[in-house]
Formats: sequence, C-alpha cells, structure tokens
Amino acid sequence: MSSELDDLLFEIERRAHGGARLLVGVAGPPGAGKSTLADRLHAALGERGHRSAVLPMDGFHLDNSILDERGDLARKGAPHTFDVRGLADLLRAVKAGGEVFVPVFDRARELAIAAARCISPEDRIVIAEGNYLLLDQGPWADLADLFDLSVMVAPPIEELERRLIARWVGYGLTPAQIEAKVENNDLPNGRLVLQRSRPADFTFDQF
Repeated sequence: MSSELDDLLFEIERRAHGGARLLVGVAGPPGAGKSTLADRLHAALGERGHRSAVLPMDGFHLDNSILDERGDLARKGAPHTFDVRGLADLLRAVKAGGEVFVPVFDRARELAIAAARCISPEDRIVIAEGNYLLLDQGPWADLADLFDLSVMVAPPIEELERRLIARWVGYGLTPAQIEAKVENNDLPNGRLVLQRSRPADFTFDQF
C-alpha cells in the first residue's frame, strides 16, 4: 500500500473519532479508478477494525427511457443525466446516521436498482464515489460541503482514454461504438471533472 494511501487512511481515522458518521467523497473522471480506491479504503478500514460502506454515485443515473425522451441517451454519464437532487437528499440522510438504503447501477443492464445496498447504523464511515462529487457548477456545487473529507483521482488524459477503451471492449462494443462513447462523451466528461472540480484534500494521479 502506498504511503499516500496510508496518509489518507490515517486522516480518515483521525477525523472519524466521535459519534457522528464521517462522509468521504472520492471524485474523478470516468475510468480514473474511483471505485477501486473506494473499495481499497473500505477493505483497509475493515482490517483496522472500522465499520464502513461504499456509496456509488452511479446509482443516480436517470433511466434510459427518460434520457431517450429528452434526446440525451448518447450523453448518458454527463452531469445533467443524473438525479442530483436525489443524490443530495440521500447524502444528507447518510450524514444524519441510521440505516439508509441506496441504489446501485448495473452497468451490464444499464439501469439503476433501487435500494440495492444497505448502509447500516454501525457503518460509521461512508465512502461516496463518483465523477462529479466535487464539480463546482450547477446543482453539483452544493454537494461539496456535505463531505467531511474529499479525494480526487486524476490520471493523465492519455491513461484515461486507454482505460475507457478497454472498459467498453470488455462490454463487447464495436470499435465505432467505442470511439463514439469515448470521444463524444467519456473524455469530454473527464476533462470537465479535471477542469471544474473543487480542490480536494487528497489527490492521486493514478490508481
């Protein structure tokens, strides 16, 4: 485990003292490794005797039927294709403590499953992860103040492109479909995250 990750874990533990639930926000472009980092933190905290949970932002994708009706299906994953208000309400409920059920996105079926994960009252540390958690524009700008600690994962754009292509190859898309998704949606979204996110408490250039 890297010294930077050790430093992050130490800071999470330092801030987690007391009765209040600690909310950690892990942001970054598509393909940056946010989910990997969140899962590593969750596992490491468990090894240290802490109860934690991971809350993926992707559970708040608008349904394909709504996006299709609005002409936004090709832009699925862009900031305006999420239920930001629903996410904000749920983050506030998480911070308040107690049991909270959260939606989880099934990428293979391209849909969000309601109440697919439970954050229990014993989970004192919650790691939220998603592209736009620190975005400083539109309704997303109101989320940053909800996090007790923030993290940005920001690999070089060339590495992001490589990872994104590999992701869509794994889902069986054709080269033309992959090019359309990466060049017209994923990379523009990634550049937006890199350029318009608030500074984080911790930044990783790779994960």
